Amino acid sequence: MRINAKDLASGLLLVVLSIIGLWLNTEHTLGSARRMGPGYMPMLVFWLEFGLGAIVLVISLFSGADPLEKWTKVDFVTLALAIAATLVAYPLLAAVPALSGNWYALGLALVIGLGVLAVSPGWRKLALILAGMTVFGILLDQGGLFLAIAAMVVVAALAEPEHRPIGVLGTVIFLIVLCWWVFIHELDIRVSVWPNF
Repeated sequence: MRINAKDLASGLLLVVLSIIGLWLNTEHTLGSARRMGPGYMPMLVFWLEFGLGAIVLVISLFSGADPLEKWTKVDFVTLALAIAATLVAYPLLAAVPALSGNWYALGLALVIGLGVLAVSPGWRKLALILAGMTVFGILLDQGGLFLAIAAMVVVAALAEPEHRPIGVLGTVIFLIVLCWWVFIHELDIRVSVWPNF
């Protein structure tokens, strides 16, 4: 048996994160498929994540050797600086009255930390994709669904240096139409689609 170390680490990470997410979600009301509570969709997502992680784990046992890449000094230093930047930025942003009563301070601090992390070539793709998801969370309430999706895709697209602007635009349009159709039209979820500045 030749173990694929990258797939093994990825599968373990997915399984562990899904178990933590399921545990944290136990305090939310689940409801049913017809009358979803606040914990219903996260529960589905965490179970899907658990299933995908289990599949990746099984595949890793038979997909051949693929060792993990060694971390360079730049990777270690950038990770430490990113953590430090996040920990310093959060209390400073939380002290701003407009950001103190919500999650915006934490989101902005994470974007700053992920921006620092993106300096390292080894962390760039992961940092920019996570930054895109964080930007989505920050913008969704006040910026609306359409702006949040567009910003998320643009930031995440920076992770791939070979991205084409027409492909990014197509992805933005496709995701906006899909999310509007599924969440606004079909599920009738009450979320603003336009900015509320």
